[in-house]
Amino acid sequence: MILPIIAYGDPVLRKMAKDITPEYPKLDVLITNMWETMYNAHGVGLAAPQVGLPIRMFMVDTTPFSDDEDLSKEEQEQLNGFKKVFINAKIDEESGKEWDFNEGCLSIPDIREDVKRKPEITISYLDEGFKPHTETYNGLLARVIQHEYDHIQGILFTDKLSTLKKRLLKSRLEKISKGKTNVDYKMRFPNIKKGR
Repeated sequence: MILPIIAYGDPVLRKMAKDITPEYPKLDVLITNMWETMYNAHGVGLAAPQVGLPIRMFMVDTTPFSDDEDLSKEEQEQLNGFKKVFINAKIDEESGKEWDFNEGCLSIPDIREDVKRKPEITISYLDEGFKPHTETYNGLLARVIQHEYDHIQGILFTDKLSTLKKRLLKSRLEKISKGKTNVDYKMRFPNIKKGR
């Protein structure tokens, strides 16, 4: 079932998400619905807060990036078929020299900006079977994971922009929260005027 994606301005996107246990109700259904929602919106990642749930879970499928001609063969292979669910994740370490990459977000349609992030991360998480993992990722893969991880920390990519950039985007962000944007996927807008 395709779920509505929560738009910028909703308080759920600002909450520090909570850990979950294997007893979380209908988790398998939620995971299936989130994959469906993400693919329907042509995303490469989706976090539970983006569907209105302040829990520490996100998913990533970087396959669409694997045919990017600008990437090395090695990076294309790394991205192709990388599909994972991260539960109760914690980034243990970020290292390397920060680099810029143009990011967008399903909760903030029509806005893309260059964001600085460190190139390498080590992350501990549970998979959907609640089996623990600690893994190190780099490059674009690390960035996609960092972007989704920020969501469960209540952080949006626009928070990482300069004060000037934030000021320039303010009215566009307000319009998104009021539903004044063109999207081809189901969304829920926090500040839409009722009873028109």
